[in-house]
Amino acid sequence: MWIAGARPRTLPAAVVPVAVGAAVAIDASRWSAVSWAGVLLALLVSLFLQIGVNYANDYSDGIRGTDDVRVGPLRLVASGSASPSQVRAAALLSLGLAALAGLLLALMTSWWLIAVGLSALLAAWGYTGGPKPYGYLGLGEIFVFVFFGLVATVGTTFVAIEELPWRSWVAGTGVGALACALLVVNNLRDLPTDAEVGKKTLAVRLGDRATRIFYVSLVGLSCLTALGMRDVGALIALCVVGPALPVIKRIQQGASGGELIPVLGATGRLQLMFGVLLSAGLVIL
Repeated sequence: MWIAGARPRTLPAAVVPVAVGAAVAIDASRWSAVSWAGVLLALLVSLFLQIGVNYANDYSDGIRGTDDVRVGPLRLVASGSASPSQVRAAALLSLGLAALAGLLLALMTSWWLIAVGLSALLAAWGYTGGPKPYGYLGLGEIFVFVFFGLVATVGTTFVAIEELPWRSWVAGTGVGALACALLVVNNLRDLPTDAEVGKKTLAVRLGDRATRIFYVSLVGLSCLTALGMRDVGALIALCVVGPALPVIKRIQQGASGGELIPVLGATGRLQLMFGVLLSAGLVIL
């Protein structure tokens, strides 16, 4: 039950930026120069932050009643599988473990990482928690792009070699775009029910048609970043174009509700494929 509540299918979104950030570090330096302890800690931060966000959203949406009617994976509070206090404790524990790993990273590299970590923790809880959750204001995609795109990718490169090469920022943009695409599909699926309960996600604000266009644009942006890295190895990531086409077609054909659950899974696989291919290309070529 708790594994299901942690939403394991979302965890590739936490692993991919760390893998790509490490690959950029290797490409910019050499294997022996990489701090693998730093990379491992960055992975733990990213994973526990993702799990913490999932539990925090389950708790906050559950006590607000916005998950009472939804199509999708199990929600612990809304389904009555766990009490709100239990889910809140799981969220705080996960975020606490992320904070601990982040503190160790700061001790190993630079104290300014503490400020980055604190902002990530506050953003994780404030997505659906607090008096004015920004996820209800259509700002969730910004959080995902910044923290599960730029910060996770660039941050991993930094803790690996203590440098900030420009390719890490470009790679983080591509990773962040696909992470946003995951959230866009999720919010597109929940658009009718979110609108009814006043949860003004970006999908609710944009409307159905514009949200679908936004999804396609995000996938396209990820491909453009592979070109923008000006690295032969990065071009391997363009192999995701083939698998992406049928997913885009389903979006354009108007898949909705439960029909978008497979699309959500396919988008997760696209992000994982993009991350694996980009990382392999940067390391090997």
